[in-house]
Amino acid sequence: MLKTSKLATKFTLLLSLVFVSAIVVSGLLLSRALEKRAEGDITYRGQLISEMINSVRYYTGERVAPLLMPLVETQSTFVPEVIPSFSAREVFETLRKNSEYKDYFYKDAFLNPTNLRDKADTFEAEIIDRFRKDPKLKSVSNFRDSFGEQLFYTARPFVLKNPACLRCHSTPEVAPKSHIASYGSENGFNWPLNKVIGTQIIYVPASQVLENARQASVLFIGIFVAIFAIVILLINYLLKRNVIQPIKPLAQIAQKISADEMTGEEAEEFERKKLAPIAKRTDELGQLGRVFQGMVREIHAREQQLRQQLQKLSLEIDEAKRSRQVAEITESETFQQLKQEAKELRSKRDITNSNP
Repeated sequence: MLKTSKLATKFTLLLSLVFVSAIVVSGLLLSRALEKRAEGDITYRGQLISEMINSVRYYTGERVAPLLMPLVETQSTFVPEVIPSFSAREVFETLRKNSEYKDYFYKDAFLNPTNLRDKADTFEAEIIDRFRKDPKLKSVSNFRDSFGEQLFYTARPFVLKNPACLRCHSTPEVAPKSHIASYGSENGFNWPLNKVIGTQIIYVPASQVLENARQASVLFIGIFVAIFAIVILLINYLLKRNVIQPIKPLAQIAQKISADEMTGEEAEEFERKKLAPIAKRTDELGQLGRVFQGMVREIHAREQQLRQQLQKLSLEIDEAKRSRQVAEITESETFQQLKQEAKELRSKRDITNSNP
């Protein structure tokens, strides 16, 4: 079908194929790029929240814990506000009241936590192991499936740097009695300083990340399709105006010339009305138009010359015909007899004139 189609149709189909392929490829690349950008944005937010939580933890450990520690030592009920992780979790839960962060989840995941709610699962334990094996690794982020839902996470290593924390996490014998009464003596002890003991991890439902990327992809692809449609229409218009329409008379002339059907009058009319505007162009079509213009002029000149030759030949034929007719008359017996009689009459007349 493509072989039998017109030039404009072929060009439109080929251009459409190119544009559709470009849209598909660029759509896939753009979708991936936007997804990466969304992941980067979520990762940045997670890191920002982690920095905020670390700031809360640092403030609690440096400023709040020293004030509350006497109460921990003297009261039978443990004061959880002295624990930096508790303060960090409470601040984060307050942040989650903001609708923008309601689906965020934060966890201080430890292999040996004081509170078992902070116990690292198998997935989180593998992340902690990665941080332990690679001390230069500052954060990791990716997707994980949890209870049938895909989550995007960003995790940072948790390193115990404040020696004051060892008051509750070195050995049960050193820990405050209220601490032992609240959490027992089995968990959360023998924590080393300046080593990775857990991970700070923030979870975000992946649907939020993917939905943002999908909406942006649909928007950009829609813009590409609209631009593509406009470009196709514009190219078709320009193609018909600047290429197809000038080519049509050239094709007609070529067909008539090849079939030897063009008369001098038609050649002159074509040259005046259709070829002259094309020949004025400065591009390749203008050059082709000037070539055809020369051919048309040559046809017109050749026909004029042929007419003149035919007219001359007709005159020569008429002259030869008259000569032949005269020869036939003069060579006939009647003409010879009349000629002889005329000659005798002239002789008699001459004799008469000589003898008065």
